Amino acid sequence: MEPQFHSTKRPIAYLTRKQQIACCHRLNSPFLSEKENKEVYGKCNNSFGHGHNYTVEVTVRGPIDESTGMVMNLTELKECIQKVVIDRMDHKNIDKQVDHFANTVSTTENIAVYVFEELKKYMFRPELLYEVKIHETDKNVMCFRGEYLE
Repeated sequence: MEPQFHSTKRPIAYLTRKQQIACCHRLNSPFLSEKENKEVYGKCNNSFGHGHNYTVEVTVRGPIDESTGMVMNLTELKECIQKVVIDRMDHKNIDKQVDHFANTVSTTENIAVYVFEELKKYMFRPELLYEVKIHETDKNVMCFRGEYLE
């Protein structure tokens, strides 16, 4: 059987899976006073919390496998998203029901980091994970690509 790609170059492709979830949270930092929390977070600091219908986008990046024609098996990606995003966060108060947010402010930035790092734990090839985007609203989108400052 002749190889699919006729050179030593292998195409790099990006695969993105979208998932919608609904959850609630309260923006409230343990490092700020009550007054500072109200000033920083405004109505998002409501003591009863507030909800979002988030769209989560998970993108993997890698060479297209010559034998399968895929970057990653979509079934594996869906299963990882199910475990980390849907099972843990959908229809939950993430501040109270996701241990990570007990002491971490549940901003969209921190949600993106959490989803990224947790997905890596379940992926067969975590090095393929490229990006997690969280659409908080139609106008507010947070992106995390696993980058850290020293």
